[in-house]
Amino acid sequence: MDTSTTTTDLPGPPSTAAARAEGLRKVYGSGDAAVEALRGITIAFEREQFTAIMGPSGSGKSTLLHVMAGLDTPTEGRVYVGDVDLTTLSERKLTQLRRDRLGFVFQAFNLVPTLTAAENITLPLDIAGRKDERGWFDVVVDTIGLRDRLRHRPSELSGGQQQRVAAARALVTRPEIVFADEPTGNLDSRSGAELLSFLRQAVREVGQTIVMVTHDPVAASYADRVVFLADGKIAGEMTEPTAERILDHMKTLEA
Repeated sequence: MDTSTTTTDLPGPPSTAAARAEGLRKVYGSGDAAVEALRGITIAFEREQFTAIMGPSGSGKSTLLHVMAGLDTPTEGRVYVGDVDLTTLSERKLTQLRRDRLGFVFQAFNLVPTLTAAENITLPLDIAGRKDERGWFDVVVDTIGLRDRLRHRPSELSGGQQQRVAAARALVTRPEIVFADEPTGNLDSRSGAELLSFLRQAVREVGQTIVMVTHDPVAASYADRVVFLADGKIAGEMTEPTAERILDHMKTLEA
């Protein structure tokens, strides 16, 4: 397998893409105060693949994630989840798509303090009025490794356990793609490794698709593929990444 780092915009999206963008631009503000966060990005995220997005501060990585996830709107270009063009959807349809087809894990755990771990995990199903499909809850719980903590409330869990509950909540609806924004940012190294192992296992064992923004080369090394951004543009990608190779490439971007 070719593990070289390329420095051009990525090729057009394959038919297997879980999500993709074409000619994506995002501009904040106007006139002299305008900031172009994304500069014509074309990218695809394959199904059943773990992709990490990295880049220097201000490179546009979180903006790209938020636009791809339908949490922000592009100034120009198209964003697709499967074959659905998010830029054509009404706010109601977009909200429904995010609820039914996407999962989210953020740096803040965003757990409901009065609910148990199990209740926090099933909350998206309860809100959508859906039932657990074919024991999927049990699959997720066994993958996350917290079955003996399901009756505990967030205050009774460690930070790493809380973040794994948040990740399980993102997976329980069987979303087409999970977007994770610095999910290990508030965790110590051990808890971060546990969460990343869980996400890696979800990709390998249950075919989940994950796109994760991170600044940490060690975290990114858990991915199948790392996409690098700089100044709002694609600045290379890497397959079979290691922390050392990622760090070396990041040094070239920051220089």
